[in-house]
Amino acid sequence: MAAVFMAGCGGSSKKEADKKMLKIGVTNFADSLEPTENYFGWVVMRYGMGESLTKFDEKMNVKSWLAESWQISGDHMTWTFKIRDGVKFSNGKPLDAAAVKAALERSFDKNKRAATFFKYKEMLADGQNLTIRTEKPEPNMPGFLADPLFLIVDVASESGRNFAKEGPICTGPYMCESFVKDKAVMVKNPYYWDGEVPYETVEILSIDDPNTRAMALQSGEVDMAVNIAAGDISLFNDSAKFHIDRISSLRTVLARINQKGVLGDPKVRAAFISACDRKAYNEVILKGTFIEGKAPVPPSMDYGFDQLKDPNSYNVERAKQLLAEAGWKDTDSDGILEKAGKKLTVDFVVYNSRAELPIYAEAVQADAKKIGFDVKIKTVDYNLIDKLGISGEYGLLISNITTANTGDPEIFLNWYWRTNSNGDNPQNGSGYSNPKLDAKFAELSTEFDHQKRRQLIIDIQQIIMNDGAALFFGYPETNIISSTSLEGAKMYPSDYYWLTNKIRPAKK
Repeated sequence: MAAVFMAGCGGSSKKEADKKMLKIGVTNFADSLEPTENYFGWVVMRYGMGESLTKFDEKMNVKSWLAESWQISGDHMTWTFKIRDGVKFSNGKPLDAAAVKAALERSFDKNKRAATFFKYKEMLADGQNLTIRTEKPEPNMPGFLADPLFLIVDVASESGRNFAKEGPICTGPYMCESFVKDKAVMVKNPYYWDGEVPYETVEILSIDDPNTRAMALQSGEVDMAVNIAAGDISLFNDSAKFHIDRISSLRTVLARINQKGVLGDPKVRAAFISACDRKAYNEVILKGTFIEGKAPVPPSMDYGFDQLKDPNSYNVERAKQLLAEAGWKDTDSDGILEKAGKKLTVDFVVYNSRAELPIYAEAVQADAKKIGFDVKIKTVDYNLIDKLGISGEYGLLISNITTANTGDPEIFLNWYWRTNSNGDNPQNGSGYSNPKLDAKFAELSTEFDHQKRRQLIIDIQQIIMNDGAALFFGYPETNIISSTSLEGAKMYPSDYYWLTNKIRPAKK
């Protein structure tokens, strides 16, 4: 009887421990928690540490967060944000406009990408009011400030804390206890401002292989997992054990195309894209788990997907003809075309932390070989992708990217395809440039009318497609799958908010 009693106590204490500990399985691309480095601010926000002035709801509407309200001046050049009263950083320091100003200035100082969102003449802090005066009208300023690059940190705390290794001091429900790339341990922020924080500790395990992540959720090693591979979702159909929150994403899987090598010839580029059977990739190889690619912006958003025309749809004979017109021939009968003594060789840079990416690359390699291309796949760590995109050291560079990181696709389109003039748009390292497209971007950047913005985004996409500026593979779903022992796990289309204080033990 004593043995049974002790066993019963052990079971009870385990259940109590479970209520205090949450374990999550994720893919993690960050080896640092410095939010201004690379895109690591996404991880700081996803892990429940960082919050920004604004956020997006499940329909990508901008909502208040650390700013409770905002207004714009009549000349559209000055924004005033009212910082929420009663918010404290995780070290107990109150949040005011001066702290927000310092954090935003830090983002601009440390990452050149900040200036591709907006440029400001000055920022002024007065109590809880932050004023930002911009160089030109900025129609989407509240959406810009929802991007994780602009999450708010306590800059003053940096003198005694290594943000990269220990995590920044922020305002979110959890704060960092320890971090390495494979595992992060978050603990409750005792000063959190927006309701109860349900877990004392959250362990976030980086499990890059999607099959292993699914197995960890099945076995109970983790309580929830982010982005289970589409082919494994059926393993979790037992609604008594698991809850599936699955939505159409705002993501596009694409390959940026370098314009400075053999693919700089419009005919060669068009031939390459036309040789790729994207319908087969998505419907056959990926078993219908992705929508066939065509345009920069996925069909989950209302930006003219059905009306856009793809001039380089699948057509092998057209691809062969274009290469012949461009002067490429197979003179040595080895199956690879040559011109002026050079082989038709292209480097395709990919990373493996998303299961579909090497699959797309291998399918492209096989299709391109049929028309005389030698595609060499080069696999790199995700952390190198941003640097390569800036330097242009690729022939093709794969991306799985959120196309509306600020609420609409303006920034995404701008980064990848607006002319990089004297380094003012560093994300576009491809060499692609089209003055007509730049004019559309200039018009979009100051347009406040929603319908006019929508039409400009449609026009921009068609120019990009006409130029064969990229190869658009497909559009994925995204998901969070959780044990029914907890509730509140929700996938948002922005892909920023994984760990929140709304996730808690389920009520029995």
